[in-house]
Amino acid sequence: MKRLGRDAAELTALADHLTAHGLVLEMLAGPLPGMYDPSGPGKLLFAFFAAMAETERENIRESTLEGLDTAARKGKYGGRPPVITDDMLHTVLRRRALGESVEQIQPDLIIPTGKSKGQNPSVASVYRALAEHAKREVYPEAVEQAHADFAALQASEFPGPRAEPETVR
Repeated sequence: MKRLGRDAAELTALADHLTAHGLVLEMLAGPLPGMYDPSGPGKLLFAFFAAMAETERENIRESTLEGLDTAARKGKYGGRPPVITDDMLHTVLRRRALGESVEQIQPDLIIPTGKSKGQNPSVASVYRALAEHAKREVYPEAVEQAHADFAALQASEFPGPRAEPETVR
């Protein structure tokens, strides 16, 4: 079934393609061996395969989302650890306020965890962290709202409706 198509749309397109070219599907092994004409009695088989493909795809999606949710509840998230930690960012901000350039600060920073542990972050990583910090500083209310929403989500399984945002005039 996986070789025929991944979802109902692909299986329907396959049946149309076989019909247009006068081809039939021959199952060599499995529980349904034989010849199937997608324009004749074999149409039922293609409909069955389409339904099975959709069901399997939906089951895979649901189990993946369930696994991600379970991991998140345990405090485990995918992805790589941050290259620039909050302590490093604080150091960069402090030293930049004293007039040092990122190029002067970067050799003194050391990555604490992950694959690049013990190495210096790239200058681009430092600039990226500064840009993200600047973005957070521009919209502090949004960051606070996101933290509050996350805390509410952790406290209850189903979050309530959000309050309507105030309009700025």
